[in-house]
Amino acid sequence: MNENSFADLAHKDAERHILAAVDESDNSKRAIMFLADFFGQDKDVVITILSIIPEPSEDFFATEAALEKWRLDKKAEMDEVLAGYSEILRSAGFVNSQIMTRLIIRKCTSIAEAILEEHARLHYRMIVVGRRGISHKEEFVFGSTSNRILHHATKCAVMVVE
Repeated sequence: MNENSFADLAHKDAERHILAAVDESDNSKRAIMFLADFFGQDKDVVITILSIIPEPSEDFFATEAALEKWRLDKKAEMDEVLAGYSEILRSAGFVNSQIMTRLIIRKCTSIAEAILEEHARLHYRMIVVGRRGISHKEEFVFGSTSNRILHHATKCAVMVVE
């Protein structure tokens, strides 16, 4: 789905529109499997599978060509993952019109902030994320994406799947 068609999602207010923020982890796959199992036969549910890939700083690459190659490689890898997640949903009874995928490659200080920005833009009824599975010490040092979403998302339900 292209960027322009996302601006036309206001009509989805009558439906239950869920944002599944994913990466290639097992917990993200479990989140998609949960959605497939729980909502698979519900024809009013629309799921947007979102993946945000943080772009490294400019000095990470020697040339602009190297950066562009990195972007294309990351996009190809994640497109394959998103296709697999879409197939999981289709096998549970979702039709193509109920599944949208969105891949964003951009500079961001926080994946959680990028997810919350996407939610603010399109007003999803639920945000579903897979828990990254980090320890409490790591969470203290690095922060937790799921914890930040859980505490800062407004006007929606948040589900964290482990």
